[in-house]
Amino acid sequence: MSIPKFDPKEIKSAAPGEMPVFDYPVTPKEGFLALYSKKPVWLNMYSYEVARFSPKINPDNVARAFVFDGTGMPKEEGGGKDMFGIEWEYVPAVGGSMVRPGKPFMSDANEWYDKLVWPDVESWNWEESAKINEGFFSKDKVNQVMLMNGWYERLISFMDFEGAILAMVDDEQKDAVKELFEKLSDLYINILDKYVKYYPQIEVYCIHDDWGSQKETFFSPDIVAELIVPPMRRVTDFLHSKGKICDLHSCGQILKQVPNMIEAGWDSWNPQPMNDFEKIYELYGDKILIGVMPDDVAVLKDLPEEEQRARAREFARKYTKPGKPAYLNYGATAMVTPAFIEELYKESRIICCGR
Repeated sequence: MSIPKFDPKEIKSAAPGEMPVFDYPVTPKEGFLALYSKKPVWLNMYSYEVARFSPKINPDNVARAFVFDGTGMPKEEGGGKDMFGIEWEYVPAVGGSMVRPGKPFMSDANEWYDKLVWPDVESWNWEESAKINEGFFSKDKVNQVMLMNGWYERLISFMDFEGAILAMVDDEQKDAVKELFEKLSDLYINILDKYVKYYPQIEVYCIHDDWGSQKETFFSPDIVAELIVPPMRRVTDFLHSKGKICDLHSCGQILKQVPNMIEAGWDSWNPQPMNDFEKIYELYGDKILIGVMPDDVAVLKDLPEEEQRARAREFARKYTKPGKPAYLNYGATAMVTPAFIEELYKESRIICCGR
């Protein structure tokens, strides 16, 4: 793909206070896919270039109030039973759902062999869903599907947080957890195979599995390496065999777990703000794409415009390195300013392709 040098005409004027509009040299989809080939055309901006998809056919998405598809289902209709029959309650104040704690489905991980009823994915009406969503996908942006409730998150839904985290380290439960996670991978591969078949427009697959809190990871890297990485790797290997991109959504301050993300085969990760973006990028940015965020991003809007632009140029130079690209974290979108975005695009285009 031959990319022209930066032309100032690529930046279109916008109303005061609104984000700039770009006349990209290639489509945002092509630009985002070039990023994953480590040949970026600019410093990509996740929220500008990715179209979210989360189909209603998957009961987890309804239960979690996380449907984004051609049905137009509003969040307020969310809640109810997930694919395992676990009841979720929609909480309007937070715009999402949770399993009401205190009455876990299982008190011991060894119970799953007898208690779990596995979903019949073949009975879901995939043909109807494909028809409903035929015109939903973006032609210009990358289409990303979300798969909620990964391995540890699923265990939490069965056992509540306290029971799940104990099961991960209890010698009398760990073998059951290990076998459960492997069977979950069988299920997820089956579901994802249907996604590949019925929604061929999807390029990026994002799977959720939270591993940390505001201050620290929930469990040691050794536990993740033993229990989660092997079944995860089966799923990412499957998706890669289909030519798909694998993006991990995992909340918390989990710097210690990045080597496990790499071993599990993830192509990218969007860290939350409590993480040290620069440190993660410097240590691992050549092995996994990192969604980075400016330092002190919350005060950016209070700075003079020229200072905002200077910070954008510095940010572009820091995170646009040969063979080691990064992209603007989706969490930064609401905090950065129009001047910052405009200058970031301009500077990174020049770095990538010249002027």
